[in-house]
Amino acid sequence: MSGNRVASTVHAPLTYITGIGERVCAKLAKLGLHTIEDILYHLPLRYEDHRHIVSISQLRPGESALFCGRIVSSGEVGSRRGRTIYEVIIADDSGRIMLKWFHYRRDWMEKNYRSGLQVLGTGEVKQFGGRREIIHPEIEFFCGSEPPARQLAIVPVYPLTEGVSQRQMRKFCQTAAQLYSRLVVSHLPDEIAARQQLMALNEALLRVHCPPDDSDITILATNRDPARRTLIFDELFYLQLGLALRRKGVALQQGTAFAVNHVYTRPLVKMLPFQLTAAQKRVLTEIKTDMMAPRPMNRLLQGDVGSGKTIVALLAALIAIENHAQAAVVAPTEILAEQHFAQFEMWLQRLGLRAALLTGSTTTAERTQMLVALADGEIHLLVGTHAVLQDDVQFKRLGLGIIDEQHRFGVQQRNALRKKGDNPDILVMTATPIPRTLSLTVYGDLALSVIDELPAGRSPIKTRVIDNRKRPELIKFIRRELDRGRQGYAVYPLVEESDKSDLTAASAALETLRAELGGSYRLELLHGRMASREKEAIMQRFKAHDIDLLVATTVVEVGIDVPNATLMVIEHAERFGLAQLHQLRGRVGRGSAQSFCILVHSEQCGRDGRQRLQVIENSSDGFVIAEADLRQRGPGEFLGTRQAGMATFRVADILRDAHLLEQARKEAFAFIDQADIFHDAAYTELRHALMVRWGQRLELASVG
Repeated sequence: MSGNRVASTVHAPLTYITGIGERVCAKLAKLGLHTIEDILYHLPLRYEDHRHIVSISQLRPGESALFCGRIVSSGEVGSRRGRTIYEVIIADDSGRIMLKWFHYRRDWMEKNYRSGLQVLGTGEVKQFGGRREIIHPEIEFFCGSEPPARQLAIVPVYPLTEGVSQRQMRKFCQTAAQLYSRLVVSHLPDEIAARQQLMALNEALLRVHCPPDDSDITILATNRDPARRTLIFDELFYLQLGLALRRKGVALQQGTAFAVNHVYTRPLVKMLPFQLTAAQKRVLTEIKTDMMAPRPMNRLLQGDVGSGKTIVALLAALIAIENHAQAAVVAPTEILAEQHFAQFEMWLQRLGLRAALLTGSTTTAERTQMLVALADGEIHLLVGTHAVLQDDVQFKRLGLGIIDEQHRFGVQQRNALRKKGDNPDILVMTATPIPRTLSLTVYGDLALSVIDELPAGRSPIKTRVIDNRKRPELIKFIRRELDRGRQGYAVYPLVEESDKSDLTAASAALETLRAELGGSYRLELLHGRMASREKEAIMQRFKAHDIDLLVATTVVEVGIDVPNATLMVIEHAERFGLAQLHQLRGRVGRGSAQSFCILVHSEQCGRDGRQRLQVIENSSDGFVIAEADLRQRGPGEFLGTRQAGMATFRVADILRDAHLLEQARKEAFAFIDQADIFHDAAYTELRHALMVRWGQRLELASVG
């Protein structure tokens, strides 16, 4: 324990705070609290208004209020389950209430909870039968007829960990705020702080932990108080400042100004069996403009499932290739890399160009030959997985790097690809519509292009939600589609049965479906654990219509394009995220025939699960679905990974604080345009704060 020691920095360990020894430190570490600064930013979840005492008769079940009374009786009692409980009855002039403790020290309780003593208490009221009770309340003892005024206040309620009580956490946080908030200095430019009406950072930290007695409890409850707003804006500003520097850093670097002379792009467009949509042409113009500029392109291409991003990416690659440079396409899975390669190789061969595929499954001999050809410039387009990013993969002249399904990668992977060339252009793509609030944090350094139009001749996919009781009808419907010469997918969450799960595994489902449909249909299993060549062989057979129904895991989520497939059945659909369901649905509807998506949920699926599935049933707009998914699952889950470089916040919530995110972005980008923060001595402290907070995460050292 610290005794009377006082720390001189907020980076000092928590043991400088009275009451925190090594054992408590270990408990607080589970919440990510290691330093005084950590506990200063451990903000209350909510506030309770304890400025007014409520009579015991007015205590309502489900609510938490401040009450006052005297102890009528106390003692240990046995429960039906054989454990003992400590019960205390408190009374005032209006009534009585029971207080209960399941975890306690009997000698301490008997010594302190004596009949006749006056108490001030709070806790959530519960009702069992006709009796109200409070379990593990917070209690203060006092003498006299009235509690002291210091105990009547607005009380913060904090996130806890096992072994630390609410009272302890409140004491730790408020002590830290009173002693050490003065050491926290804001380095935001004065003009921005004034324009945004921000408080001093140290004052904001003190007020958020120790709100003044005259605070408006409603404003506190909605995170709109000036103190909380100051802390949120401060955090968002530094992130946006980092993203602005990343974008400006790319803009200041010398890139390659490519010429667009249509050596390969025009012949390819003539060969295509379809017309480019207006949206594809608009996006291509944006990409061409970037590639013709003397600075590196850093662009995000966002397009819904089936919108035609792949052909746009190929045309961009051909611009680099016709300027005697190479292009690389990196995909998150082998099956997607293989799909891209098959498509790209077909077109490149017709143009007299060479493509190659590099994945973890590439043999050592093939890889050795490939790397030599790549370094000599004989390979014009390299398609692959993370294997492309390995140190020994060297290009003769990489002009364009393309990352597909960007949400599976982080900032570091983008930079690794950039380092393969001399400031090459970078194009990242995603079929997962990214809500604006999320794109401003995860991809805030990228220029944005959106393909918001599907190719002509596509019929809207009819989507229906059913449960297992409709299975006989579902089997009839599958038979009908297959009898028409169509193909389909049946997707399951798992590959093999597990004792821990009630989900029907794909391998077991294959046999069940064979039995239900009858012997005349050709079914095959596809899952991620298969060898790469085996997966590719199955996909080729499916494309050739040697397979009628592909029973699969989510390995088919991206990259598989079979126009004759008109049926997507997703079992245990409630176990998938909305964005993932939308991706899976996009595997059908790729031809002119009517397509169907059937979402089958289990009988155990609750109301929330059914409501989520109705979002998919009622909308085909990827952005509407993505917004709903983001609200339900949060940013980390939405992206499918806590990816490196993704913003994680101590104070801000990008959904709740979207309006402040927009304001912080405008201020940060405008500030970077007029201030040289890397060289002007006036911004030394601001620069240091930025590097401490985001330097490593956003790799800002490379920007400066």
